[in-house]
Amino acid sequence: MKAMVYTTYGPPEVVQLKEVDKPTPKDNEVLVRIDAAVVSRGDCTARKGAPVSIRLATGLLRPKKPILGTNLAGEIEAVGKAVTRFRPGDQVFAATGAGFGAHAEYLCLPEDGALAAMPVNASYAEAAAICEGGLTALPFLRDQGKIQPGHHVLINGASGAVGASAVQLAKSFGAIVTGVCSTANVALVRSLGADTVIDYTKADFTQTGQTYDLIFDTVGNGSFSRSKGVLKPGGIYVTTVLTLAIYPHMLWTAKIGDKRAIIAYSNFRPATEKAKDLLVLKSLVEAGTLKPVIDRCFPMDQTVDAHRRVETGHKTGTVVISVNHTNGHAA
Repeated sequence: MKAMVYTTYGPPEVVQLKEVDKPTPKDNEVLVRIDAAVVSRGDCTARKGAPVSIRLATGLLRPKKPILGTNLAGEIEAVGKAVTRFRPGDQVFAATGAGFGAHAEYLCLPEDGALAAMPVNASYAEAAAICEGGLTALPFLRDQGKIQPGHHVLINGASGAVGASAVQLAKSFGAIVTGVCSTANVALVRSLGADTVIDYTKADFTQTGQTYDLIFDTVGNGSFSRSKGVLKPGGIYVTTVLTLAIYPHMLWTAKIGDKRAIIAYSNFRPATEKAKDLLVLKSLVEAGTLKPVIDRCFPMDQTVDAHRRVETGHKTGTVVISVNHTNGHAA
């Protein structure tokens, strides 16, 4: 089978299209014929091997997992003899977490992994995109952010893969949502349901006079120090981005004051929890409450270009690669 393989850390060009062995499912596994997969910031970070601390997980000298990609959608081609929940022909979306492996034509996943039937009204590309944004935004808002109906919530980076999902999910929780984005994406963020949209090129969200119960920083440029002045008493600042400053703030705010700074790692959540959240996301997509936002869809042999696009920092929504070329829609 074909796969995008990298054997050394470096720029996008280290990822190359190669022939590798097609996997065979174990008794408790399913073999997924991947149709679409996401190229994420996490993939780019792993590929670069920078910051160096990331190599504690990915491999000190060279990548331990030579095939990147953690979010995918496709069709089950075969199942192990102990599998009961799925059968060949099922259309699924899934997340591999730290296992990576989605930038390939086939992948084996455990039946009890982060795997679920994909939304009936979504294409493969859309289903894969929902995995990236939804599986991150949902636990951050619900579990770390303790979001409640009526909460004032600010989403920094509201037009990105995670941010676009976060705006829609926050609205589904009954929150009053402010989205922060660039001029080009104001209309998009408003169309996703944001009650207020702040163009960061024209205004600073910390200077508007509005205060928030929850600030969800999906791009990491807000910082707790900058944001704490507009957090309400008991407010929470939560980010997906590791910075040198966030850890001291986490430790300090856990003991002092009533405003919290939190970072969490959605990729390392138990697969059973992710599987449950995939079902939540499936129902929201089928209800029309959650719609994926796709920036671009690249053919698999242009995965290097997909990496470059993600690294511009200016993508809108999710960057997807088309792996096996089919019509891409659920039956």
